[in-house]
Amino acid sequence: MTLLRYLDVCLVLATAPFVLAAGLPLMGYLVGAAAWLLTRLGAATLQMQAARMRDPKFRAGLLVGVMMGRVWIITLAVILARYAGGRGDGIMAAALVLSAFTVYLALSVVYRDGPLAGTPTPSASSGRPSPL
Repeated sequence: MTLLRYLDVCLVLATAPFVLAAGLPLMGYLVGAAAWLLTRLGAATLQMQAARMRDPKFRAGLLVGVMMGRVWIITLAVILARYAGGRGDGIMAAALVLSAFTVYLALSVVYRDGPLAGTPTPSASSGRPSPL
């Protein structure tokens, strides 16, 4: 069950032999994989820290900062791969992080393990159905 929560990380790591065997752009893979793995680790650490915070304003600010920072870091990594390596490297980095994000998003919907998981909604506590 825990392995499924990190299926995006497994996908990134399991892609390496295929990239090497097929002769795909290695620099693009390495930059994309490093960006994804580092931001995934950083986001998980900061989300655990946010869960321990008592002030909802600071928690919300930290979580928004994590999301925005992660997007910026990954975007800059793809641009770096493009200009440091070449067009193929940029495409490889973008394809890798897009694939990993797709798996991450799907699993976060299935497991609902986001920062607000387990938090009762106002409509759930009042017994009324949610407007959504």
